[in-house]
Amino acid sequence: MDDFYWNWGKKWWPLVGGVGGYLGLANISSPTQNLDLSQALSFTQTLLNSRGTIFFSGVGKSGFVPNNISQTLVSLGIRSSFLSPLEALHGDIGAISSADVLVLFSKSGSTEELLHLVPCLCPFDLAPVTSTAIQIVFGDTVAIALMGARNLTKEQYAAYHPAGRIGKSLIFKVKDVMNKQHELPICKEGYLIMDQLVEMTSKGCGFLLVIDDEYHLLGTFTDGDLRRTLNASGEAIFKLTVGEMCNREPRTISPEAMAVEAMQKMESPPSPVQFLPVIGHQNILIGIVTYHGLVSAGL
Repeated sequence: MDDFYWNWGKKWWPLVGGVGGYLGLANISSPTQNLDLSQALSFTQTLLNSRGTIFFSGVGKSGFVPNNISQTLVSLGIRSSFLSPLEALHGDIGAISSADVLVLFSKSGSTEELLHLVPCLCPFDLAPVTSTAIQIVFGDTVAIALMGARNLTKEQYAAYHPAGRIGKSLIFKVKDVMNKQHELPICKEGYLIMDQLVEMTSKGCGFLLVIDDEYHLLGTFTDGDLRRTLNASGEAIFKLTVGEMCNREPRTISPEAMAVEAMQKMESPPSPVQFLPVIGHQNILIGIVTYHGLVSAGL
């Protein structure tokens, strides 16, 4: 097992367990200015070379941070786990093999539980001056470096987050969340507006998709269009056709587009919309994707 120890203070602690080099931070009054990136990258390379599990450990606030870092690495497909120092001293240390890496976090450098866990650790003249914020910055820096070094793709990352919003935004395409043709409120452009109110509301959509005989999309007519037409035309609305008042240039999207792209398109200026017609080859209407549907899908 390769054991790595460092203190977040003014002194360096050597890496032990046969691996040369040092890892640490100095003068850490400002995280962004004093984080030693060269040492962080050296540590990252050590983790990349690990053949086993990367264990993190710490106590108190310095236990929350390594636990978080461990979970971050797991989300990247890296074998990692948090090891409670107390539980380790009561048998859990048996989970560590010679191929594993153990990383200990300590703010003071003299945490009693860690000193009991690693008898060979001998702190000297260390100043407890680093906050957990610095530890978090360090952990995030290492995680990002590992992502780059492992050439982690969006697809791989999504595979590790199948149930979360991040994973869904990387996995789901419009075709996975859209309503199909038989669920659509459709009409022809020559139909009278007032004759289509039932169709507009019966499928819970609040709009009409105007098509021709070959299912080419000609436009959309929403409940907002209905209100505006009624205000402008009064009783004349009874003689108006859907084709006369529909929007001939609606926003549309491809079934192969990412679902998150559909949400962004709905929210884009000049004004947000609640749905997008899904258009296939030769402008054929094949479905719709709604904002409510995307939210319900976890996006």
